[in-house]
Order: sequence, then C-alpha cells, then structure tokens
Amino acid sequence: MIETNVSRRQHDTFLQVVHSYYQLTKPRIIPLLLITTAGSMWIAAQGEVDPWLLIITMIGGTLAAASAQTINCIYDRDIDYDMERTRHRPLPSGKVQPRDAFIFAIVLAVLSFTLLTVFANLLAAFLAFSGIIFYVLVYTHWLKRHSTQNIVIGGAAGAIPALVGWAAVTDTLSWAAWLIFAIVFLWTPPHFWALALMIRDDYAKVGIPMLPVVVGDQATVRQIWFYTVITVTATILLFYPLHASGIVYAVIALTLGGVFVHKSWRLLQNPEDKTIARELFLYSISYMMLLCLGMVVDSLPVTHHLLTIVLHYLHL
Repeated sequence: MIETNVSRRQHDTFLQVVHSYYQLTKPRIIPLLLITTAGSMWIAAQGEVDPWLLIITMIGGTLAAASAQTINCIYDRDIDYDMERTRHRPLPSGKVQPRDAFIFAIVLAVLSFTLLTVFANLLAAFLAFSGIIFYVLVYTHWLKRHSTQNIVIGGAAGAIPALVGWAAVTDTLSWAAWLIFAIVFLWTPPHFWALALMIRDDYAKVGIPMLPVVVGDQATVRQIWFYTVITVTATILLFYPLHASGIVYAVIALTLGGVFVHKSWRLLQNPEDKTIARELFLYSISYMMLLCLGMVVDSLPVTHHLLTIVLHYLHL
C-alpha cells in the first residue's frame, strides 16, 4: 500500500513537470501558426499535399515555435512575475529553473532544424530557425520593451510559418508565398492591439510600451482600423492579380473581411469599450483560421471540379 502511494505521487510529480514544460511553450498560440503553415502548403501544392510532408512540417514548425516561446518566457520572467495574468507561469512561479528551460529550448530548436532538413528541405529548416532568432532577438530583446512598433515589426516572426510551409513544398519562395506572409504580418497588429486594449494596465504596470499605453485608446483603435482595412485588401490580391487562389477563396476572404472591417469600425466608434475590443480580438483569431481554411478548400481539386460543374450548369 505504501509503495502504491509512493508510485502514485511520483507519477503525479512527473505529470506536473511535463505540464510545466508544456506551459513554457505557450501552446495556445501554436495552432494559429500551424494553420497559416497549412494554408500556404495547400496553395503551393495546388491542393495535393503529401500527408507525410504535412505532418513533418507541422511537427517541425511546432518545435520551432515552442523553442521561441520558451526562450521568450525565460527573458520575460521578471515582468511575468509582476503581471497578474502571467504570474503563475512555470518560471516566475519557480516550477522550472531558467537553465533547465534554456536547455529545453535548445533541444526543441535542434530537433526542429534536423527534422525539417532531413525530411523537408534546408530552406524550410532555415526559415523556421530564422523565426526563432527573429522572435527572440528582434521582438523579445530589442523591440518589446523599447518601442511601440514592437508588435508591428515583431509580427514578422509570426508570419514566417507561412514561408516555411511554402518552402517545404516547393523549396522556393514565390510572390504568393510572400503575400501570405504579408497577410499574416498585417493582421498581427489589429489582432494583438485589441488584446492590448483589454490588458493595458498590466503592460503599463511593468513599463512595456504597447501602443495603448503610450498613445491611448483612441489613437490605437485608429491604427487597428487602418491595419484591418489593409489586411483585408491584401487577402484579395491572392485572387487578383496573382491568381494563386480562385473564386471560392475570394468569396470567403471578402465575407470574412467584411465582418472584420465591421467589428473594427465598431471599435473605432467606441474606443474605450473593452467588450467590443474583446469581440474583435476573438474574431481576429477565427478570421485567420477560417481564411487559411478557405485557402485549403479553394485549392482542392474537388472544389475546382464542383465549381466547373456549377458554372457549366449556369451557362446552360
């Protein structure tokens, strides 16, 4: 009986350790990065993605993102302790030591680079690794604590997975790949600034110059409106003039974009309404996921076949 209890405690302790390291990777962020990777891969492969390559690229991208987020947690552990919403993360709470977290991050980065190099190609591996470097050095170290443009420029790190996906399929980067990168890049400011409006006091407390802290709510929502309109405009360029996606994607992009612009406009009219800011933030997540799903659906051969049938029927 005593041995059973000891074994159970050891098992519980092991699960707690695993959970702590899992939390270091900020797992809620990663699925959004992967959906942009998938959307890019499907367009690049014209709807016929190799399942094995898809799995490998997703795993490699997950490991790279997890490594970057872990190093971010190490660097930000001081402000995480002061902010109420992050105080219970593994590092500020003492559940994981910084040295152990750093070793964990290095292992993840090496695994990501190796996996993508061996089973995809060197370009995809290099891009994934560059995403880690950019997120850690440019965003976390240089911009986050020193510039209101931290999210704007730092958004490039979150857009790199789109390039990784395209490179994994084609071993090149086309104009369409860079446009998908630009869409995610432009989407990041309205997405994150909506969140920043909600937790502005937390950022002000620790001296992080997020835009709402420095310029106020009204100026921030004007920037949100501007970037939302530019983002939605950029999504249409995949259909025309690049012709990388078809009419199904265009309809989805315009529908989703119309809702995005409407919610942004509502916030512009009510800059201090945190409820509207929250609605915009949550919708921005759905927007990007559904937009990338639209890329996938549009690229499928069956979609083109069904569209041909419909158009032929309408022509008759």
